[in-house]
Amino acid sequence: QVQLVESGGGLVQTGGSLRLSCAASQSIFRVSSIRWYRQAPGEQRELVAIITSSGSTNYKDSVKGRFTVSRDNAKNTAYLQMSSLRPEDTAVYYCNMPSNGVNYWGQGTQVTVSS
Repeated sequence: QVQLVESGGGLVQTGGSLRLSCAASQSIFRVSSIRWYRQAPGEQRELVAIITSSGSTNYKDSVKGRFTVSRDNAKNTAYLQMSSLRPEDTAVYYCNMPSNGVNYWGQGTQVTVSS
C-alpha cells in the first residue's frame, strides 16, 4: 500500500518562503507523476503543480514564477518550493500520486500566509 506524507507547512508572512515535502513509502514513486493540490476554506481543491516521471513540470498560472516542483527519486520524495507567498496561497496542500490505477493522497499540510 502506497503511503504519502506531506510536511513543511507552517505560518509565514507575505513574501516569505516554504518548502513542502511529499515522502512516498515505495520505490514505485520513481515511475509515477506527482501532483500538488491545495484547498482553501470554502473552495474546491485545485491543481497547483505537476511533475512527471521524466521531470516535466507544469503550474497553475497564479503560481508560475513563484513555485517550483521537483523530485528526488533516490529519496522517494517530491518537493514544492514556494516563494513570494501571498495570503491567497493559504490552504491545505496535498500531494497526489497515481499508482496501479489508484490515486493516492497524503493527509495534507497547512500553509498560512499572513499579511
